[in-house]
This record gives sequence, structure tokens and C-alpha cells, in this order.
Amino acid sequence: MTTPDEENMASSGKEIMVIHHDEDHNVMTPNGENMGTPEDELMETPDTGKLGSPDGHNDLALVETQPNKRRKKKSIVWEHFTIESVSPDCRRAYCKQCKQSFAYSTGSKVAGTSHLKRHIAKGTCSALLRGQDKNQLVATYTPPSRGSTVSETPKRRYRTSSSPYVMFDHDRCRQDIARMVIMHDYPLHMVEHPGFISFVKNLQPRFNMVSFNTVQGDCVGTYLMEKQNLSKFIEAIPGRICLTLDMWHSSRSVGYVFIMGSFIDSEWKLHRRVLNVIMEPYPESPTALSHAVAACLSDWRLEGKLFSLTFNQIQNEAALDNLRPLIAIKNPLILNGQFLVGSCIALTLGDIAKDVLSAGENTIRKIRDSVKYVTTSDSHEEKFLELKQQLQVPSERNLVLDDQMQWNTTYHMLVAASEMKEVFSCLDTSDPDYREAPSMEDWKLVDILCTYLKLLFDAANILTTTSHPSAITVFHEVCRIHSELARAVTSEDPFTSSLSKMMLEKVDKYWKDCSIVLAAAVVMDPRFKMKLVEFSFTKVYGEEAPAYIKVVDDGIHELFDEYVALPLPLTPTDAEDGSAEGNMKAEDSQGNLLSDNGFSDFDVYIMETTSQQMKSELDRYLEDSLLPRVQDFDLLGWWKLNKFKYPTLSKMARDILSIPVSTLTPDSVFITRRKKMDQYRSSLRPETVEAMICSKDWMQGGLTEVSNALVRMEY
Repeated sequence: MTTPDEENMASSGKEIMVIHHDEDHNVMTPNGENMGTPEDELMETPDTGKLGSPDGHNDLALVETQPNKRRKKKSIVWEHFTIESVSPDCRRAYCKQCKQSFAYSTGSKVAGTSHLKRHIAKGTCSALLRGQDKNQLVATYTPPSRGSTVSETPKRRYRTSSSPYVMFDHDRCRQDIARMVIMHDYPLHMVEHPGFISFVKNLQPRFNMVSFNTVQGDCVGTYLMEKQNLSKFIEAIPGRICLTLDMWHSSRSVGYVFIMGSFIDSEWKLHRRVLNVIMEPYPESPTALSHAVAACLSDWRLEGKLFSLTFNQIQNEAALDNLRPLIAIKNPLILNGQFLVGSCIALTLGDIAKDVLSAGENTIRKIRDSVKYVTTSDSHEEKFLELKQQLQVPSERNLVLDDQMQWNTTYHMLVAASEMKEVFSCLDTSDPDYREAPSMEDWKLVDILCTYLKLLFDAANILTTTSHPSAITVFHEVCRIHSELARAVTSEDPFTSSLSKMMLEKVDKYWKDCSIVLAAAVVMDPRFKMKLVEFSFTKVYGEEAPAYIKVVDDGIHELFDEYVALPLPLTPTDAEDGSAEGNMKAEDSQGNLLSDNGFSDFDVYIMETTSQQMKSELDRYLEDSLLPRVQDFDLLGWWKLNKFKYPTLSKMARDILSIPVSTLTPDSVFITRRKKMDQYRSSLRPETVEAMICSKDWMQGGLTEVSNALVRMEY
């Protein structure tokens, strides 16, 4: 049975179809069918502001088909409506989705199809709105270009029968703009840029463009939604949380404290999230960092869950005196606040690398100028490659100028240049324009610099990944650097001895501040335990090693005793684990054929004759054999599997293994200068800066799902 709008249209042997759009008035076809208004088809062009018809007249766009070939035309509304006869003279259209009825009369200008289209297209059908897919795209139109012909007249693109009808969602568009600005660090003012406004209007004319204040409010609203989800996630973690502090400066003389939280969830996965970005008016004040930490603990309700603090003591020596009592007051159970890491390993290595580069500054400048001479000219580079091929230099590296803000790029430039020093020497004799070529003494110095920079680079490169706890590897790398420098200090070469001594002093300072924390993480690795600590401390301290080893051993046992005496509150995850373990024990006891009758004396005998029953989880763990050192050992996965064997020790391991050793993100490990807030962000409200930076980190972290709800925050 055909619908009323499936009538045939014919005129002079040709079929004529009117391209239409729903509005308040109707257009009648020659056979009386209701087709909508012609005004909908006439769109304004972006360039002239005139109607889409090239001659400026209000002519309808016609589509011609082959002569004498009849084709049925079907209105889009009949995929959503059915016609039922109420009486012989009265018919009504019923919506298939919400069952609402509407007046309908074929050929009527009052009760045609326009009001049926509005019901679907403008979102008044509640059932269709609920069933809309969240990933739908809005309908678009093609704007005419300059010099367009009649055949290029813009046409409204309706969906075909094979594609779903798409409704325009203004709130979703606003939310997408806010998320786009956050994810890509776009300036908030971009929504007021003429080019962007024109682009959006051409893409979707029905969208009401937002202002700076509106998009700012939407970004803060997105931040609040994401923060609520992350807060619930953190509340459910079974262990404690570790914080890192990084002070950024700005051109406005105010500071921004970036506070990141590190924690291990119930599935033993390590997470690191930016929790706060707090503006401090006086960043050099000794109380700046402690004030920021107190604000973070209050904001996220972390009192009693703080385990450690990692910051860079180089930034503010006096801050240590304020942070230590703070962590002791907020979390007095954990060794009286001893887990305070006062040095960032990434910044420490970067500071030492700067000393190395400064020691060879003049030579490095010559190498940089030589590389610049080759790489900034196509002809010079071509000649250099020809010489390299003639000399059969085996190096596979490419010459690239360094970024002096990233010390690893300088290291790579020196290594590549050193491997091709023969080519540079030959270029000096064959190219008269090439001047100030490095001498043999310069190349010898480059080799020395590369040797020391490689030690630092290998250690820092570990920090560029967050897939596993890095404290254990950093422990090994720092010990290795210490041993190499201790040997180099005795070198007969004055430059080597002097440089090694300067580097060793800074390594010793870091080791003094952080060795206890690093050693505690090593003990929690079943491949090493106390054995690696004993071995490494012997190499570092020599005859004094037993005293330092005892400090670590006593500290680990003291920390374990605190976990035994005051266990952490049960989280839902722990409660389920405990219930499952209790059920297992109950089933075992019911299935045991031997009752306790007659075995009470035997139990006493066992306790008196064996010491195993009196040993703690920690002692049993330390006495067990070391696991084989495999390449892809999953440390957190091992503790997940053994949490029932070591219920208390596993909680301690969860907290220790979440301690971060760096305050920097992986992409900032090799920086040579302190980070600085850019001028644009410094001009924004502190709340907006925090919302933009935190939201981006949380979205990239993937903890939360994208919500369709739009939270409006007005300013």
C-alpha cells in the first residue's frame, strides 16, 4: 500500500521533483501534492549574500530524469509516520516512535507534511531523541563557490533510506567544542575568531556560535564532570597515594604548582594523574609548596591516605623544612614522614648534564657550527654525503642540529658528529668555504663528553615510560653511575678527573636524599629483595656498607610493623577479597575429615618446636629464594597473584612501588630549564588554567567515559 505522498508527478513527458525543506508554509505540485516551501531551497551564498540561484531569481531547482520514464517520489516523513483512517472523511498521521497523532490531508496547505517533518527534525519526538546514536553526525550542506553554474546550486542533503535520520544536537556541539579546546590546547578566544566562526556557520548554519565566556564555562563544566569520576576512582583504591610537586614560573612573577598523584588500583595497575594546578603568588616563599599540598589534600579528601611526597629541593631549599612536618602531621604512621623525596631524578640528571655540556662549551659550539654548515645547505649536505660514501664511513646516524632546551638532542648530535669526524676532516681540505673545523683535540674531548652523557642518558631514558615502577631501575642506574664516576676520579687526565669529581658530588647528594626510598622499592622486588641492596651498598660505601644496610633493613621492618598494627581501612575490593578468602577457608574446614578433637596438644607442640610459625610475612618473604631475572617480569602482576600469601606485605608493597622518583612528565625528562607557563594561559583565571590542564590529562588517561551531558558554568 503506497502512502499519500507516493503519488506520481509528470509534466510534458518529464518527471519534476522539487527539492524542499520544512518550514511553516507549503508548496503544491501540479498534481496537488504538498511539498514544502520554495524558500528552504534558496540558500544564501557565503560570498555574495544572495540567493543560491545564479541569476538571482527565486526559481526552484529542478531535477530532470529521462523522458517517458516514470519514477516514484517518497517523502522522508513516511519512514516515521503511518496513515490511519479515523472516519471516512478524516485521516491522521501517527508517529511510529512516540505514537503521537497529527492531522493530515492530502493536498492540504494546513495539514500537509511540514508539521510532520518538524516533529522529527527539530527533536520534539522524545522517543526518537532517546534512541539517537551518540556518534551521529549533523546534517550538512554544500555552499556554492564563486562562478558556480545552475547545476551547482546548493541542495539540502537529506538522508537516504539506507542511512539513519540525524538530528541536530546543539548541546552536544557545545560540549565537543569544549573538549576540542581542552585536548589540543587551543586558545579559548578561537571561538570568536572570524575564520572559525565562518567555518562553523558553513558547516552547520543552525549552530548558535558560543562566546569566550560560554566556552570557558563549558570547559570548567567538563572539568567538574571528569573530576567527579576521577574522585570516585581514587576513593576506591585500596592503598595510599603519592604526590609529586613541580613549580612552574610565569612572566607575571606568579608560580603554578603542578601536583600529580601516583597510585596503584585494585587491579594492580599503576596510574599517574594531575590532581591540581595551584597558583601561588609568591613561588619563592618557603611555604608555597606546603600550602599547595594542604590545598590538594583538602580538595581530594586525602587526609590519612598520603604516603610520600616527591619534589625538587633545588627549587627551594627551605621548602623541605615545611614539607617534612606537614607530611608527618597529615600521615604520622609512615615512619614519621620519612618518605619525603627531596630530589627529582630527572632534574638531577639534567643538572649534571648541563655541567658536562658547560665543561666542553667551546668544543660543542664548533661541532654545532659544523653540523649547521652541512645541514642548512643542500649543496653542502650533498657534498658531505659523497665524501662519507667515498670514505666508507659505517655510521647510520644522521646529522641533526640540537635543541638547546633538550640536552639529549645535544648528546645525539655529538655522537653522530663523532662517528663522522673523518668526513668533517676531509671536508675541511676539499671545501674552502668550510672554516673552523674541530681539531683532533676537540674530537678527543667530544669522545669524553659522550662517555659521560651516555651514562646520564641511559638513566634518564628509563623515565620516559610509565608502564612499570621506575624506582628499582633508577636504584641500579644511580649505583652504576656512582661506580663509574668513583673510578674516573682517579684518572690521570686532569679534565676527566675534575669533571668526574664535580659530577660525583651531585650524585652523592641525590643518593643521600633518596637511597632509602629506592632501596625500599628494590626490597619489594622478589628478584632482588635485600640481596641487591647489600651488593650495591658494598660497592658504594665499602667498609661502611653494613651500617647503611642495617638502616634499610630496620626501616623496612619498622614500616611493616606499622602496617600490621594499623591496617588500612577495607575498601570494597578488599572486602570482596576477604570474603572470598573466608569462604575458601570455610569450605576447606567443612571438607576436612580431621576434626580438632585430640589435636590441640599437637598444635602446641608444633608452635614450640618450629620457628616458622613465629616468623612474620616480611621475614618469610625475605627468606624465600629469589625469582629468576627474566626480561619482561611483571612485578605488579606478581604481587597481585601473591596478595593472599602476603596479605599485609602486599599492601605495603602496593604503596612503596607507587612512589614516583621524578616530578616531570615523560616528555619533559630532558629539559635544561625550569618550565614556564605560557603568556596566554597566565592571562586566564587560575580556576580555568587548572580546569584546562587537569581535564586534558584525565581525558588522555582514559579513566572516564565521555558523557553526553553538558554542564554549564557561567562567568
